[in-house]
Amino acid sequence: MSSVKLLHASCAVQNVDAVVNAANKYLMAGGGICGVIFGKAGANALGKACAKYKTPLNDGQAVITPAFNMKNAKYIIHAVGPDFRVTPKAFKELFEAYYNSMKVLMDNELHSISFPLISASIFGGKLTNPAGESTKQCIRAYKAFVNDYPDYDIDVLLCAYTDNENIEAQKVFDAML
Repeated sequence: MSSVKLLHASCAVQNVDAVVNAANKYLMAGGGICGVIFGKAGANALGKACAKYKTPLNDGQAVITPAFNMKNAKYIIHAVGPDFRVTPKAFKELFEAYYNSMKVLMDNELHSISFPLISASIFGGKLTNPAGESTKQCIRAYKAFVNDYPDYDIDVLLCAYTDNENIEAQKVFDAML
């Protein structure tokens, strides 16, 4: 049976089949959770694996690489969230980043995944509540995935890292489930 949970934690330390990297469209090491994941996995090995993909990826796309040195996950799914500073109404693309990550998980016969709040930090732009919007799109994507693939069980962990993100995410999470 599929499940979704909200945690006040880092997605990079969860024991799951795949950790999601809030990736940029070039799949290069960056700041925030992207930098943390590259550091844990090993920047050189992960960078070489990412370089095998033709970039730039589109907002909403997701691709998979091994997790290399990460002991808590087998794979990293790189989901490209929209940059709301550039595309202020990219809600569909944010939904797709979550949904396509779950699809990549299933396509690789994996069942557990941990997400950061995609596009909730610097990519949140001028959104009033980036953490809440990211949570909303994650829950929408989870519900759509479970509806589309009722016979495929997934366990989704949505991770809100900061105290404020957790407070805002929890309000939306509770309202939608």
